[in-house]
Amino acid sequence: MPRTLRPHAHHPVRTAVRAALTAALAVTLVACSAASAEEATVGESGKAVLRYDGSVGQVTFPELAADLGYYEDVELEWVGDSTGGPQSIQAAATGSTDFGGAFNGAIVKLKASGSPITSVISYYGSDELSYGGFYTVEGSPITEPRDLVGRSIGVNTLGAQSEFLIREWLSRGGLSAEEIDQVELVVVPPVNAEQVLREGQVDVVGLSRVFQDKALERGGITQLFSETSLYGNFSYGTYIFRDEYIAKNPEVVKDFVQGTARAIRWAQVTPVEEVRARYTSIIEGRGRGESTELVPYWKSASITAPGGVIAEEEIATWIDWLVREGELEKDQFSPGDIYTNEHNPYANGTYAKDAGPDGEPVEVAP
Repeated sequence: MPRTLRPHAHHPVRTAVRAALTAALAVTLVACSAASAEEATVGESGKAVLRYDGSVGQVTFPELAADLGYYEDVELEWVGDSTGGPQSIQAAATGSTDFGGAFNGAIVKLKASGSPITSVISYYGSDELSYGGFYTVEGSPITEPRDLVGRSIGVNTLGAQSEFLIREWLSRGGLSAEEIDQVELVVVPPVNAEQVLREGQVDVVGLSRVFQDKALERGGITQLFSETSLYGNFSYGTYIFRDEYIAKNPEVVKDFVQGTARAIRWAQVTPVEEVRARYTSIIEGRGRGESTELVPYWKSASITAPGGVIAEEEIATWIDWLVREGELEKDQFSPGDIYTNEHNPYANGTYAKDAGPDGEPVEVAP
């Protein structure tokens, strides 16, 4: 059968990370030419319209917030589907959308390139139920980091979370920078990742969520390491806005954050079957011709803190990592330069930190 690997997708780990930073610089140049008129567009409803990218067959937390009626002054306008975090934050940085989300390491790199953006709320992470892992076929001679020298790893995109995690695991395993450079990254679409691994086109592949669950059900694969084995329960990605948009539309951003935080909290404290039923209803009702086959695999909100409050270490970890790897200068940024919890009701005193989506006490809180 035809190879599913994308052309020109082979990159040593270090080279790929630097290439992503270079790409971010290019994005900044484009961002400088984005429309200077940052005043929010008002829809027929009288609410501010926020343009965003969605995800095929899945429900984002802003979409859930809108469906639950948690926004007072905001309405959403879907402009298309994103293929990944780097594309999402590039679209937001250049003004093609009003907000976007990505892995925090990618956000730090975009900020370092001069793009005026700020993270406002966490939206995905890893916990005991929802996480990503890296797998070999059963019986593979690859069992430890050093075994990957000269081998290949399939990842869904370059310059994002998988690269950081791979390099961290290899580094913790005692590999030098030169040895890590000999580990080849290959871009593999998630839908093809399991097949590419089983056919031997790569030696290791990253799998997460539904693709991981289905592969494990079929058996014959072995986990090398996972997100939780490296960092435990941890939030990895945040939504960002352009700083000028925040400055000119503070009430819009405030409403977006409070509504999204409450939607995250709703998903954190609501029974799984009820969440799945709500997601199915949203997907079927929005008329995009999507399947709901991914919904039964939803297990948890995956976010560590109630309401998606951003923890300093979730940003500091990647700043320190990039400094260590020579991608950032020491003291170039502090975490406070990257994110704010100002508008999150679970951080600013509006609600108790362990309250429910309407500020009410909840019996069971994660």
